[in-house]
Formats: sequence, C-alpha cells, structure tokens
Amino acid sequence: MSYIWGAILVGLGATLLMDLWAWTQRRVFQVASLDFCLVGRWLLHMPKGRFRHPHIAKAQQKPAECTVGWVAHYLIGIVFAFVPVVATAGQWLEQPSLMLALWVGLGTVVFPMLILQPAFGLGMAGANTPDPARARLKSLSTHALFGLWLYLAALPVSWWLASLPR
Repeated sequence: MSYIWGAILVGLGATLLMDLWAWTQRRVFQVASLDFCLVGRWLLHMPKGRFRHPHIAKAQQKPAECTVGWVAHYLIGIVFAFVPVVATAGQWLEQPSLMLALWVGLGTVVFPMLILQPAFGLGMAGANTPDPARARLKSLSTHALFGLWLYLAALPVSWWLASLPR
C-alpha cells in the first residue's frame, strides 16, 4: 500500500514541478505552454463521440473545461508515475534511478505527439504547427524534464519509505 501512496505522491510532485517550470518559462522567457482548459474541452467533447477537432481552440467551449483539464493533467501525471514503480515492483521508489525516470519521461512524449496533437488539429507530432521542429523539441524537452521531475519527486518519497517500520 505504501508503494501506491508513494507513486501518487511522486506523480503529484512531478506534475507540480512541471507546472512550476512552465510558469517560470511563461513569466521569464515568454514561452507558452499547453492550455489545460483545451484538454478539458477535448475530454468533454468525447461523450458525444467527438475525438478529433480541426482546431481545438475553435471548438465549442464546455462548462468546467478548465477544471476537467487540470484534474486530467494531474491524474495523467500520477498514472505516468506508476510506470517506474510497476516496472521495478516498487523498488524504484526505494532507490530512485534518474536514468529510469528520464526514460519514462521521454517515453511519455508519444502521447502528445501521437494522440493529443493530432486530436487538437495540430497534426502528428505537431506537423501542422507553424514550426513543427520547435513543437517537437518543446514536447521532447518538456517530457524529458518530466522524467527529471519524477526523479526529484521520488527522492523525498524514498526517504519516507526508508523511515517506515519494516
């Protein structure tokens, strides 16, 4: 049970660190990040069978789309945090490995490139964006950093697990 709570804490922590990085990029470097309200809009169109949009920003707005998008963002971060935990039968939480965390982070880039971007009307791997190479590099760097955030969030969890009675 402690591994489940540990993975949840790592997912929340890594996602929060990712959001702090995005906030810093936006404030300091004027680099835009994904609008999670659009993720909520996309998810809320799904019950009516609408999974792809020519341009998600022009799709009909939905009530509570921002809340749904942000909750989904954190739930996805938690799900991704379970990958190294399950892959190592929980050992990664006790001894976090930066390399495994980076591989998981980089592996998660397939989701925006192959699912989210095409569904939003941005094309496969951002092919329909004004600068596809930049969009791809941004996705790769964001997800590599998510791997780093997974590792950093796992460190205090590993210390917590070490303090539990055996």
